[in-house]
Amino acid sequence: METLTLAFSSHQSLLIASSLTLLSLLLALLTLRSKSSKSSPPPSTPLAKPCNCSCNAARDSTTDMVVTTTAASVAERQTGASMMEQLVPEITTHALSYLDYPSLCRLSMTNSLMRRAANDDNAWKALYHKDFTLEQDSVTPVNGWKAYYAATRAIVNVNTQFFNIIRERSLPAMSRFWLNADYVKCVHASGELFSGYDAVIQSWQLEFNWEQGVDFQVRDVRARVLTDMAWVTMKFFADMNGPFNITNIFEFHNERWYMVHHHSSVMLLDGEGDNQIVHA
Repeated sequence: METLTLAFSSHQSLLIASSLTLLSLLLALLTLRSKSSKSSPPPSTPLAKPCNCSCNAARDSTTDMVVTTTAASVAERQTGASMMEQLVPEITTHALSYLDYPSLCRLSMTNSLMRRAANDDNAWKALYHKDFTLEQDSVTPVNGWKAYYAATRAIVNVNTQFFNIIRERSLPAMSRFWLNADYVKCVHASGELFSGYDAVIQSWQLEFNWEQGVDFQVRDVRARVLTDMAWVTMKFFADMNGPFNITNIFEFHNERWYMVHHHSSVMLLDGEGDNQIVHA
């Protein structure tokens, strides 16, 4: 008995919903016919004398607001675009420049129009300048600023990995980090040059054995990325030694970046020409 009651109740609810839907459609049709008849009044109907009282201005203002809102709603229904998506490109780019890298990527997955806006070259160029540097304003990346941003972020992460290896003092990790080639070079802050893969790795073994663990910071990182080569410049600040200017150069082989050159030199401070040279 309870099953029959539930079935009857569900059937009744469906009928009520269908009736309300049909009633809504009829009301909509009547409204449209009423508007069309009002838009073309018969010629014999005398025109009302315009009102000069203050209520006329209020009525005009209300009418303007209704027309504007209706026009915006109609435009949105016709184009499927929100007000944000109908902004001029310059305003959209400025608004997107306040987003960070993950937020811009998430925005591009919302719909096709926002994906087009989030993939705009100017938006990624603005994000590049905000996250990295203004130095490369005149650069025209071959694959666009979005791809260039991703490549720069990748090489900056690789460069960070290099300093993590120094913190951990891991010779096996440093051996995998360098390209096994005879033309790789390493210049430590002592000024001594090591050329070739074996000599470079041996120099890092001496560095790890000679130095104690030192806390340091890396600042002012600047990267330039080409198709299969990249270089990164930065300033290195240690508790006991430094500061130093450092340049790292990388080459892209077998789907990953390898270091091929490291150069560390003491930074001149306050115009001093004679600085004590120490190990980095």
